[in-house]
Amino acid sequence: MTLHSDVAELLAGAGIVDVDVDDAVADEHVRSSAYQHVVSVTAASGSRDRDRAIVATILRDPIDIVSKTAVVALVDKIAMKVTGSAEFRQWSAELLPEIDQLKTEGNREFIRRRIHDWLFYLSIKDGHMPTPAELAEVTDWMQRFLAEHSTSSAVLALVAESGSRKKIRNIAMNRAGSRELRTQ
Repeated sequence: MTLHSDVAELLAGAGIVDVDVDDAVADEHVRSSAYQHVVSVTAASGSRDRDRAIVATILRDPIDIVSKTAVVALVDKIAMKVTGSAEFRQWSAELLPEIDQLKTEGNREFIRRRIHDWLFYLSIKDGHMPTPAELAEVTDWMQRFLAEHSTSSAVLALVAESGSRKKIRNIAMNRAGSRELRTQ
């Protein structure tokens, strides 16, 4: 497979006709944007059957950061779409062999951590109340996401008490306080 055929296949599979394949091959910024469009179409699809093949194709890109960014975007979009942690765990497990093909260990680890973060978040949505030790195992990004988006007073209190950064703790504390005012 060549980069040209990979990009052409991704665009055609997603039904994207307004991106010039030659431009995308020549310019990583155009290609990155095209991948983001492919990811959006893929995530919006009701079927997860082609996700592994799409990820494998994107990960063949010669520029690791371009492919990593696209795969992280897909992981994020699917995590927000699934019905629970079990569904996401199964979906992400199917991608791990492809993710292991990334040349840069740091990029492989970044995607693995993002998957771990989403599994943590989805377990909370499924009703699990995390411990401070479990909270400490997720990234600052996920802790801030929880501080900014959680609707659980207990989770906000945990992040306000045990968040890894003062800013994260303050966001959670402020949101927990404003939630208490609204519910009274």
